[in-house]
Amino acid sequence: MSIPTITAAIANATNGTASIAASNAKPSSVDFHTLVSTLLSASALRDWLKLFVVGGALETCRRYLFSWWDAIVQAFWITATFDATDDAYRWVLYWLSRHPVWNEARTFEVSTRTFGLDYTSDEDEGETTSRPVSYLPSLENTYSIWYKHFYTTVAREEKAENRWSKKESLELRILARDRSILQSLLDEAREAYKAAEKKHISIYAADISGDWRFMTCRPKRPLSSDILDPGIKELLLNDARDFLDSRKWYTDRGIPFRRGYLLYGAPGSGKTSMIQSIAGELRLNVYIVTLSRIGMDDSSLNELISNMPQRCIALLEDIDAAFTTGIKRDLPLDVTVKRSARGKEDDDSDDESNKKARHDDKNVDTGSRVTLSGLLNALDGIGAQEGRILFATTNNYKALDPALCRPGRMDLHVEFKLASRHQAESLYKCFYMPDGTDDTDGSRTDEGYRSRRGGVDNDETDDEDDSVKNSEKKPLLRTSSSRTRRSSASPPPSPSTLPNSHLSHHHLSRSEVLALAARFADTIPEREFSMASLQGYLMIYKTRAREAVENASEWVEKERTARKERS
Repeated sequence: MSIPTITAAIANATNGTASIAASNAKPSSVDFHTLVSTLLSASALRDWLKLFVVGGALETCRRYLFSWWDAIVQAFWITATFDATDDAYRWVLYWLSRHPVWNEARTFEVSTRTFGLDYTSDEDEGETTSRPVSYLPSLENTYSIWYKHFYTTVAREEKAENRWSKKESLELRILARDRSILQSLLDEAREAYKAAEKKHISIYAADISGDWRFMTCRPKRPLSSDILDPGIKELLLNDARDFLDSRKWYTDRGIPFRRGYLLYGAPGSGKTSMIQSIAGELRLNVYIVTLSRIGMDDSSLNELISNMPQRCIALLEDIDAAFTTGIKRDLPLDVTVKRSARGKEDDDSDDESNKKARHDDKNVDTGSRVTLSGLLNALDGIGAQEGRILFATTNNYKALDPALCRPGRMDLHVEFKLASRHQAESLYKCFYMPDGTDDTDGSRTDEGYRSRRGGVDNDETDDEDDSVKNSEKKPLLRTSSSRTRRSSASPPPSPSTLPNSHLSHHHLSRSEVLALAARFADTIPEREFSMASLQGYLMIYKTRAREAVENASEWVEKERTARKERS
């Protein structure tokens, strides 16, 4: 075979191989294009694609239109939401309950809610009274009202926060562009509520979430009803009033605008009653701080006190007994040791020391986790609230840490002793002096008040120590650096007869009451019984003034005998 023939054969073979490779590559490309062409040629798929594109465009346009519409509506409507835990909620709801729209409404909620206000009046006395009926917006309904010619809608909602609690809110919408109309409505609602509560003080306490929650209203207590040693009421009231009027003086001198008072002494001597009277005189609300609340720690205490308003009274009652294991600077160091040792103990161990350790640890775990350091930081730390007045009460003055009692935290210490003969005489006059006459302090009591209640509130602990100390020589006032032992008090009397009705009236002249009061004071030992005990005794003889004097000696001996038996 010639060379040209061989060359031609090789060329043909090469071309054949290339043709085969090309023919093998074409089907893959052809198959993909064929698949796409086949899918696009399906009429159903084309319809779905058209629907997807058109639907997406329509939905986008709808959302834009509604967004624009909402913006236009919001430009002409003012919307305000009120949470049920806020004071403004009570203002507006009280205002709505007095609105005449409910005379024509066909659907509403009938409620005896008092909004924290006491509706009992002097005219109702002696009759069976009940809470007034109020008409409120019902839940999940929208109401239309007119306020100063502005169209307004009202809606109440209730949503579940969790399995155990629900959150209620109120929504107001006003067809207006000027927000001043909403401010006018809020001012009117607030003034209406304040006018209704002018004879009351509001009491607040911390809820489980650590926020301040309104509890109730208490009637303002006349200062003349507190029967204390001369000068105590005037000192506390004038000092507190001077503090509230001295903000600029404190600011100019760089002194924190805070004031603290420590009231200590015998149980039932009128400490809490005095605080209530001061709150009423100065028109301040009371915020009760409970240090022993489960879950309370230093952080939550700081946050709680920081969230107080500027003009208020912060009340720490029985501060000496606020901690399950006493007031300490830090949590007990041995708690950690006990916990670590517990893991190493044998489960079958019955060792008495281990049982005691577990018991002590349990007391620590279930009680408050507030330390003294945390309390001190909350009272006068960098984040402490200014403008508030702090009142702390204690029956065990010596149990308090000196750091807690120093100036800047507890600026003024006032001792409340057991009843003196002067106080016993004044209390008797308060009970039996004819209405409309002057009381023992030279100030006039409210009309009708003495016939309803007299003396001090029996709202403090009435337990007394077994030993009675002679407290006449003790100073009533203390600075932060001086201390004395507190006086003791007696338990409330055990009445031998049921108290008679206060509606039946005694007929004694003023001179007769003065003479009987002097006899009663001579019968009562000096600084041996608390004012609460004396009040409890006189409550048995509310309208039997002479019998109260005649039986006083017997009551004194009976109380002394009972005290000896308890010891």
